[in-house]
Amino acid sequence: MSLDWEVLDELGRRHAFGKVADVLVTATEPERLAFGAQIESRATAERTEFWTRFGRDPAPMHVLATLACMPTPARATALLCRREMRGAWGQAAYDSDAVLRIVRARDLPWWDELACRLAERLPESGAGWPLVSVLLRETGAVPPVTEGVVRGWLRELGRPRIGSRPAPLSVRMRDDPFLDLLTPAVFDIDGLGDALADGPWDETDRTTAFPIAVAELVTAGRLDRGRIAAATVDRLVRGDRPARLRPFAVLHESLALTADERAGHVHDYARMLAGAPSPIAGMAQGVLRTLDDAGRLDLRTLLEASRPTLERSEKSLVRTQLAWLDKVARRDPENAGAVLETMTAAFGNPALDLRDRALTLIGRQAGRLPAATRERLAEASRVLTGDLAARAATLLGTAPQPAPAPVPARLPAPWSAAPMPPPIGDPAELAGEVVTLLRHPSGPRWERVLAAMVTLHATGEHDGLAAAITPVLARYGQLSFIAETRPAAAGFLGPALQAVMRRDRDDHAWRRMVAFDRAARDGDPVFPDSADGVLSLRLAEIAMNVSTDPVPVLVCTPTHVDGSLAADVLLERLVRAEAEGWQPWPLDFEQALLRLPRGVGAGVRAGAARLTTPAGRRFADRIAAGPPEPISTRFEQRASPVPDRPGYGPCPVPRRVVANLRPARTDGLFLETALFTLTRRPSPTYLRVDHGLGPETGILAMALPHHREVTAAWALPDLARLADQDAHGGAELLPVLAECAGPIGPAMSAALAYALGARHESDRVAAVDAFVALAARDEPFAAAVGADLGDLGADGMLKLSRVVAALRDAHLAGASAQVWESLAAALVPLLPAAPRGLPELLMLGAQVAEEVGVAGDIPGLAEVAGRAGGTRLVQEARRLRSVLCR
Repeated sequence: MSLDWEVLDELGRRHAFGKVADVLVTATEPERLAFGAQIESRATAERTEFWTRFGRDPAPMHVLATLACMPTPARATALLCRREMRGAWGQAAYDSDAVLRIVRARDLPWWDELACRLAERLPESGAGWPLVSVLLRETGAVPPVTEGVVRGWLRELGRPRIGSRPAPLSVRMRDDPFLDLLTPAVFDIDGLGDALADGPWDETDRTTAFPIAVAELVTAGRLDRGRIAAATVDRLVRGDRPARLRPFAVLHESLALTADERAGHVHDYARMLAGAPSPIAGMAQGVLRTLDDAGRLDLRTLLEASRPTLERSEKSLVRTQLAWLDKVARRDPENAGAVLETMTAAFGNPALDLRDRALTLIGRQAGRLPAATRERLAEASRVLTGDLAARAATLLGTAPQPAPAPVPARLPAPWSAAPMPPPIGDPAELAGEVVTLLRHPSGPRWERVLAAMVTLHATGEHDGLAAAITPVLARYGQLSFIAETRPAAAGFLGPALQAVMRRDRDDHAWRRMVAFDRAARDGDPVFPDSADGVLSLRLAEIAMNVSTDPVPVLVCTPTHVDGSLAADVLLERLVRAEAEGWQPWPLDFEQALLRLPRGVGAGVRAGAARLTTPAGRRFADRIAAGPPEPISTRFEQRASPVPDRPGYGPCPVPRRVVANLRPARTDGLFLETALFTLTRRPSPTYLRVDHGLGPETGILAMALPHHREVTAAWALPDLARLADQDAHGGAELLPVLAECAGPIGPAMSAALAYALGARHESDRVAAVDAFVALAARDEPFAAAVGADLGDLGADGMLKLSRVVAALRDAHLAGASAQVWESLAAALVPLLPAAPRGLPELLMLGAQVAEEVGVAGDIPGLAEVAGRAGGTRLVQEARRLRSVLCR
């Protein structure tokens, strides 16, 4: 029978792969070879993406047909490795019987070559391994040992085919033909630990399934114990992320190495103790202590590993090491001096309590040491400051060192915004910038695209615009699709581009955009509901006016990448408009006024006074009166006793600090009134349904470069979620706001406080960058941030352990004076409440106060320091008070 493409195509889109194999196997070999050319042309011509949107993907059928009809392994490999087909390898091999029937029906000598060729081309993710595995197992070929092959093999082991209940993983591994070839690569190729967590369906703990199975095979003698043990230790020594190392740590524990086996790797364990992630270092510490108790650990190895260990930030690890060294010094008096000198490495630890502990342990044995050793210990103690320096002088018998003079902070110079890139010059450049904008949106890219749409239309480049933009619209169909689902700027870009090209404007996306524009101007609360709400309105204005009321330029295009617009540049544009007889569009002109800086020069004032058009007179009045400042007020949201939404339960956030806005004066500007008016609901929301910024956090800041408090107020719910709901992302807005202008009010201080207590380190880093940037400027802010930290930390809305880490980074970055201001303000409400993490905050306060050189007292500190007992809180309160009252 002759092969019919339409029949195969229909079966393929229904994913009837067994019937596809029936058709291909029934045909003769000459018929299959003759059909190969048609497969090459059809499979490469069809757009797989189109079928995945409107039906089943035909690519798996193409894979089966390629296996059945290609004459050589080279041609089969070239076709199978095309982008349209590579992703379908796994689907085609899901029914392995279909692949095997085709392979066995053709009975060709080059199946093993094809299997190896495909294995070599597997991506690092291992995607496509099921097809390669079927070919390798059928032919007995030996695959290359690559990361893609190993990952695919591990995934296949962890996810056996659906059917009868699979055998235990150790049994499947024992009978696997690739076990001996690929198992060593699991240890040799870094980064495969995450693949081990993708464990079998019949195991409870996926992370431990593979290592336990390997240990069982070692016990059974199927795998060599010495090789597996050496490979496990070597993999732990090389290091990686803790999650990726955990399977190897589980395997190390499951192997239960003997004392002789551990002694053979003693130097590897010493390296782990000094530099491995905390869980691995703790494991190595336990192994080395066991060897030491058995008398099988050399003192020199212990001391060499101890110095870097005592400088680590993990307190439990350092405390254990100090106690271990103290025990060794008591056990071996002849070498006690060398041991105690090693313990002085803890004097450089960032934690004061660990320095204190090291000094205490050294002081207990210092009296029985030779004078020369005590002098070396005293010299090492000179790095200590504050009360620790005085204690060291008493314990080691040396004169106390004078307190060092405060070191002036070395803060970075205030950042000045760079000028905007040059404008887009032709339709082809506009098309390229639109594509870049859709993939990597940013405020400056949006401004260049909007400006080019207007200027290129005004120059009459309609044919060129159509030729350049039409392929972009065809490729990115979501430009219109998004507009039908939500009022996003990316969705309105499509209708606006159509209008610029003078295309038909009577479609659903156009009507959706017009409806959004009208609703926003009628006061609909949907605007502004996200960062790109202002952009959506500006796109609507361009689309509705570019043909009916054309202008040569947009007057609001900024002169700097932060969104600021130089007053003299706006004056030039308005002078041009008056001379040429056109008026800027209303929203465009309002956006220009919101971008004007404070303090306009006399020359600009005089030039503005000579303007006679309505826009010119409004510009002159604006710069004469100065930019209006909105009134920002702190507002506390409290959880309602009734669930916010049926079925969702009560709000998990009992309290949240936000800000309300209202304009100080009304200038009749639509944008200004909308953005400067914000009234929050009484209870917090924990779903992303409240007014916030959304993903493009810098766009609203660019619309209001001299009103950072307004942007912070709109963004505050999203920033609060970083701390009180452990959300992720969005704090990158804060460094942008720090470089903007305008007064710092309750919204900005609360935003910084929440971000300093964010769960994720990347968000805290952004908050620290903003804190340091503000510290380099003149605006006071630190005390207000500290007050919010204390208020939110007192009842657990912020976790102080996160705040301590962030403020320590700001202190190390040079903002020590501002960090102390924040700490001093935060401690006032925190001391009576005594939340978890307060001792760490007090310890940081003592460090910062010592370096800044401040004196005085903090309300409530003396009371806590005067309590009986020696709790950590009392000890740190006493330490801070001794620094402040010295």
